[in-house]
Amino acid sequence: MSGTAFLLAFTAAWLHAGGNVFLGRRREPEAAVALMLLVGVVAFAPVTALTWRVDAQAVPYIVASAFLELAYFAFLAAAYRAADVGLVYPIARGSAPVLALAGAVLIMGRSTSVGQVAGVAAVGAGILLVRGVGVDDASADRRGVLLALATGVFIAGYTLVDKEGLRHAAAIPYLELVLVGPALVYGAAVLRRRGREALVGEATPRLAAVALLLFVTYLLVLLALREAPAASVSAVRETSVVIATVLAALAARQPLRPTRLAGATLVAGGVALVALAGA
Repeated sequence: MSGTAFLLAFTAAWLHAGGNVFLGRRREPEAAVALMLLVGVVAFAPVTALTWRVDAQAVPYIVASAFLELAYFAFLAAAYRAADVGLVYPIARGSAPVLALAGAVLIMGRSTSVGQVAGVAAVGAGILLVRGVGVDDASADRRGVLLALATGVFIAGYTLVDKEGLRHAAAIPYLELVLVGPALVYGAAVLRRRGREALVGEATPRLAAVALLLFVTYLLVLLALREAPAASVSAVRETSVVIATVLAALAARQPLRPTRLAGATLVAGGVALVALAGA
């Protein structure tokens, strides 16, 4: 893996982790996520026009991914309302590659390896540590864990769909078309459920900046993939699980529980093993 690819993937990990910690700590996480989507879609519309390439074969994948993305953002925001980001993020991000692997094996009939099985076991053990073994539910909210796992299911789903869909479209137009529907539908749903005041309260320059940075994260990963194998890029990106765990504790001005840090590290290591063993 070249130094350039590592820097791009590692920067993406930091931006994604920091952006999610910001979203997870909002008073109105649903409104924050809705505005983030709208800002990103509007900001990248000109880039979409300049880089347009979408074949007709991409349409079914775009529609399927849009539904999965809509569910992903809805469950992510609900998870951030139910539990702290230091619990939600490692579970959602860590479980997704494992679930994607399971889908590829069970649905698509692909083979697996001993290394990938070991990675899955590491992720499972890490999630238990992140949740907290033997601690009360105030520290490890069951609803937050379930919502985070559901979020991971949808991440795995759109990952499998997008892998095929991107064969028929340029990356930025594909992403724009996938997200424009969820942005409008989720924005309307949040407006109806949480009210105009919630959206206005979260409409800040800082949130707009975070929205742009999260979209840039995707572009950084694409650039890294041009320089290095997907497995190596994925392995470096998963450091975001550890980064988010540490940043969440610092942002909340709370001591970082050693078991949670150990769990996040185990999750990141397990995901990296799944990626590298499947290369």
